[in-house]
Amino acid sequence: MSTMTDTKFIGEMTAKQWLAIRKEAGLRMDPDTAEVDWRYGAVFDPYEIEPDLPEELQVAGRVYFARSPGSDIWVEFGDIPETTRDALWEKHSQDLAFPAGLPPEFFKA
Repeated sequence: MSTMTDTKFIGEMTAKQWLAIRKEAGLRMDPDTAEVDWRYGAVFDPYEIEPDLPEELQVAGRVYFARSPGSDIWVEFGDIPETTRDALWEKHSQDLAFPAGLPPEFFKA
């Protein structure tokens, strides 16, 4: 099973080509059917493909990904068009917002 940052095949193409595939998948993504997930990772290198990332950019935080159903191409939210990304946040905020996974009842006074 592929992970959100599965770069094992990147050696067969340039990083630019590999990233272009993700951007193209982001353009075709339907926010009504897309799957989303997040993990802690490198904020300035969410796909973890930059071997020489300067130390000052090695910042950990939440990174958000989405994919079309049945696809193994996870696309980082920054590579998804803004309107699609906004729709994903609206639809999946309970699963993406901090603290993730808590039921809405938890936030009621």
